[in-house]
Amino acid sequence: MAARGILLASLLLFSCLAVTCYGIVLFSSLPSTLVVTASPKQGQVLKAGEDKISVTWGLNQSLPAGVDSAYKTIKLKLCYAPISQVDRAWRKTVENLAKDKTCQFLIVSRPYDGSNKAVQSYEGTVERDVPTATYFVRAYAYNSDNVEVAYGQTTDSHKTTDLFQVQAISGRHVSLDIASACFSAFSVVSLIGFFVVEKRRAKQSQQK
Repeated sequence: MAARGILLASLLLFSCLAVTCYGIVLFSSLPSTLVVTASPKQGQVLKAGEDKISVTWGLNQSLPAGVDSAYKTIKLKLCYAPISQVDRAWRKTVENLAKDKTCQFLIVSRPYDGSNKAVQSYEGTVERDVPTATYFVRAYAYNSDNVEVAYGQTTDSHKTTDLFQVQAISGRHVSLDIASACFSAFSVVSLIGFFVVEKRRAKQSQQK
């Protein structure tokens, strides 16, 4: 019992230390208390704007009661894997979460229900604006001030397992391709017609 009390106090201390006197939240200060899973398998490719992703999350049941007392909101985010951050400063991982660029795409935001210990889930289509890259899913728990106080993720601490890919939309639409083809064909026909008309005029001028 004493051990569980010490563990609870430690986790609450971590949550308090996550926000410094300057209002800076460091990722390393957040306790990993959430268990998160996602439907894509290792190496699976999802098409943005077409394929669906399912995510489940819940509090680690091995933790003592009350550890989630400050949790008010859960936000699920798509996060870049290290392989997709190389030489891309705009995706850089930074300890200060206010400046961190790892998790830029919100999947869903839900109120945290502390009375419901069951695993919660969400299913939705990958947003159309998600670029081609390798990803994992991370869940952040926020307090009443909308400050991160805990997290959980689908990959390991080194971000090397359970990674999946998203293939961005090409930006072209079938109707645009059809319109482009029709315009090209019309241009060719118009050009041929122009040369035929000019040739006839030239012959008529010679006859006169």
